[in-house]
Amino acid sequence: MHIDRITHNPTVMGGKPCIRGLRVTVGTILGLLASAKSRERILQEYPYLEPDDINAVLAYAAWRLEEREEPLVEPGLLQ
Repeated sequence: MHIDRITHNPTVMGGKPCIRGLRVTVGTILGLLASAKSRERILQEYPYLEPDDINAVLAYAAWRLEEREEPLVEPGLLQ
């Protein structure tokens, strides 16, 4: 999946996924949302971000979660 607003650059924030090449990581915004910061408050604290940036962070996080590899467990091995 390609989400245009999320970028990866080894020279920016150590290659962590960032918003539009800015020095704001996906993890930073997810952390703020998880700590109950509102979208409005985040946009106030980071005035160079746009509402679509927050949507892209959530879409990226959801996509990454779906991409996790889980070990297969054969039926009958669960006890």
